[in-house]
This record gives sequence, structure tokens and C-alpha cells, in this order.
Amino acid sequence: MSLDSITTSVDEAVSGLFEPIASWLMDVVFYSRSIGGADVPFIVVWLVVAGLVFTAWFGLVQVRKFKLAVDVVRGKYDEKGSAGEVNHFQALTAAVSGTVGLGNIAGVAVAVSIGGPGATFWMILCGLLGMATKFVEVTLGVKYRQVHADGTVSGGPMHYLPKGLAERFGKNGKTFGKVLAVLASFFVLFFGLFGGNLFQVNQSYAQLVSVTGGEDGLMGSSAGALFFGILVAALVGIVLLGGIRSIANVTSKLVPAMAGIYIAACLVVILVHVTAIPAAIATIVEGAFNPQGVAGGVLGALIIGFKRAAFSNEAGLGSAPIAHSAVKTKHPASEGLVALLEPFIDTVIICTMTALTIVIANPASYVEARKGESIGGVTLTSDAFGTVMPWFPYILTIAVLLFAISTVLTWGYYGEKAWTHLFGRSRASVLAYKVVYTLFAVAGSLLTLQTLIDMADAVLFMLAVINIIGLYLLAPVVKRELASFLEYVRARDAGEITEDDQSDDDQESVKTTV
Repeated sequence: MSLDSITTSVDEAVSGLFEPIASWLMDVVFYSRSIGGADVPFIVVWLVVAGLVFTAWFGLVQVRKFKLAVDVVRGKYDEKGSAGEVNHFQALTAAVSGTVGLGNIAGVAVAVSIGGPGATFWMILCGLLGMATKFVEVTLGVKYRQVHADGTVSGGPMHYLPKGLAERFGKNGKTFGKVLAVLASFFVLFFGLFGGNLFQVNQSYAQLVSVTGGEDGLMGSSAGALFFGILVAALVGIVLLGGIRSIANVTSKLVPAMAGIYIAACLVVILVHVTAIPAAIATIVEGAFNPQGVAGGVLGALIIGFKRAAFSNEAGLGSAPIAHSAVKTKHPASEGLVALLEPFIDTVIICTMTALTIVIANPASYVEARKGESIGGVTLTSDAFGTVMPWFPYILTIAVLLFAISTVLTWGYYGEKAWTHLFGRSRASVLAYKVVYTLFAVAGSLLTLQTLIDMADAVLFMLAVINIIGLYLLAPVVKRELASFLEYVRARDAGEITEDDQSDDDQESVKTTV
């Protein structure tokens, strides 16, 4: 029996077994109601409302403290002797690598095809709101993280939900939090294996095949797929063995590189069509409030834009705090401020650049998609670049590979923290996880397992429901942590304290109002 027939049989068997479960989960998690001709998913409303609430609660923190966040990333307020494994910049790039991926390339193309150019406006707005949610969850992630005896750190909703709820609500809160922590661990682990690993490898392999002659080309055979899977698995396995320090070292170089390549390409297309920029911006703004030919009108454009942004930057899902919790700091809110830059980079910059490139270039495939004749993904984005750079599919392939590998690495770390919360931190347990995760990378080039990937999307957004409930209940804690850090910044700027003389007790002694 050939490898192709084996993989086909496995795909069919898995689909047949899990399709009813996946279908039920998708219907529940992405439950929608038709309002004004547009399907409005509950989960998107849930995420956007959280962004609105936290933006108001913390007084537009994403705007008022944006410069401070940049200063923290630059290391201006670093503190010697802080517990943690990586610096602020490395923590940010590790988390960004988990959100910046194929969705920024293919997903945005689908958004502007279905929702029209106006979806870009709402996508930007949702990204800005998500900055506040990300600030809250990451502050909690660092506040309630666990620093182990060997200096490694574990954090995320599986830690701040039980600890934070126990601290605020006593025994009942502790019990409720423990249940939520187990669910959160399972959700993160399941998505990590299928959405953060297998899907990324599968789609990057598909793009590689498309630029190397298709199924009849160099990489189109089963042997080519197996070779690619083993190569990616080997790279991922080697990096994972080094833990978050190793992952952060790689992503701190990969993320700027992949973002730089992609943004530079976008700028080339935009500058070549520089005379079309004013009209494109006008089209986006006009389309946001007066869309033409969009199902659901204004609401349709709004929902598509919000949905794309929410799915892209993962604000409120509880995944990013796992990476950010490893930061070296004594003030949790310092990393919360750093984290609010994440949706800005992912959605406001990269997703918007993709949308603007497509709208300005206006390739034939986009015109067809707007008429409903087809819905393009990565191909539509590639066509937009191709209007200026016919050779761009090769560059896009490099970008896709970088996006995919960095995402696989970060979700490998997320999954490890979820695994160890469920099965313990013994050397055998951690090794077993890393073996399983690398094998999934090999499978990613051979199998599609679309049913399990759909399930992975569903369970990840189930995590958002329980995570945001916890964020609402623990928001007063974040308020105090922000006040503490702002007082520390004031004292540092005034010369009252220095990087060297900040003690562990200072954090608790600083009490001010925001």
C-alpha cells in the first residue's frame, strides 16, 4: 500500500469518526443569529464587548500608555534580579509569533472579499479594542505565574484562574478556578497539536508545493511531503528542547525578519500604486459605513472585520499570557503594557497592510471575488503582489514558512505548559510531550485532518468564554498592578530609585490610584 493511500485512508477514517462532534462544536461555539441580513456570531460579540469594557475600565490604556509600552520593550524600566526567563522584547516576539500566521495573509483576503474594503476599517477598530483585553490577561498571567525551583516559569489561564479566583472569592472561587484551569489546559493542548502545529505545517507545505511545480513537481510526491515534515519536526524539536529561552531566541529573530519581508513587499506594491492610495483609503472608509454589494450592509462589513481581527490577534483567548508570563519583571503590569502592542502589530499593522495591498492593487481575482464568483485566500493576496512583482510567490513562500515555523514553535511551548499542568512536570512527561508534538509536525505535511482542525478552532474559542469571565472578575487586581507600576515608573523617572535598588518588596508597598 502506498503512502498516499494510507494517508487518504487515515483522513477519511478520522473525518468519519469526528465529523459529528466537530459539527456540533462548531454550531455551539460559533452560534450566530441573523441581524439585519448579517450572521452575527456570539463569540465575536463576546470578544468585542470585552475589548470595549476593558478599554473603558482602564481609560483608553492602549492609547494613553502606548509610548510607555514601547519604552518598556526597549528595556528602559528593566529591573535587575527579576524572576523570569526572557526579556520584554523576547516575550513579545514569542507571543506575536503565535498570532501572526497564515490568517494575516489568507484570512484578510477572505475578509475584504466577503465584507468589502470597509471590513478593513472595522478590523482596525477591533484590533485597537483587543489591545486592552490583551493588557488585562497578560498582567494577570505574570501576577499569578509559578516560578519553579529551576528558574523556569509557568503561566497562563490555568494558573491565574484558580489562584486569582481563590484570592478574591475564597474556597468556592478556588474550586471553580481549578475546574476552569483543567478545561483551559485541555483546550490549549488540543489547539496546539492541531491548529498551532498540524495545520500550520500542512498549509506551508501546500504553498511550497505550489511554487515548485505543483503535484508533479519536486515537492509534490509523498516522499517530498515526508521529507518536509521530518525537516520541520527536526527544527521544531531541537528548539523545543531548549525551552522558552531557545524559542524566544529564535522568534526574536524570526518575527522581525518575517514581518519585515512581508511589510516591505506590501510597501512596494503600495508605492508603485501610490496615486491610488487616497482613493483606496476613501473606499475603505466609505465601505465601512456605506458598503456596496455586501451581504448585510454596514453590519455585514462590521462583523466580517471584527471576526477577522478577533481570530487573528487572539485577544481574550488566554493563549498569549503563557508566553508573556516568562518575562523578567517584578511588576506584572509592565508586561501587560508590552502585550497591548501585540494586537497593534498583528492586526492594525500586518492585517491592514494586507488589506490595503489588495484594495490598491485590485487584481482580477479580487474583482471576481467581490462579485461572488470566487473567494480567494492566499492566492488572492499573491495575485495582488503579482501585479508588481511576478516573482513574488517565491517570496511569499518564504514568508509563509517563517510564519508557520514561528507559530509551531510558540504553540509548542503553549502546549507544553498545558500538558505539564495536566500530567506533571517530570522529565518523562515533558519528553513524552515533545515527542508527540514533533510527530504531529511530520503528520502535518501528510494529513489534512480538517475535521480535527475545525474542532481545534472551536475549543480555542471555548477557552475565550471561560477566560473572559475570569478577566472580568479579576480586573480590580489589574487596576492595582497598573497603579503599582505607574508609581514605579514615576519614581524611576524622578531618580528616586534606580534599576539596581528595587527590591522584591517594593512592588507590594507601592499603592496609588491610576
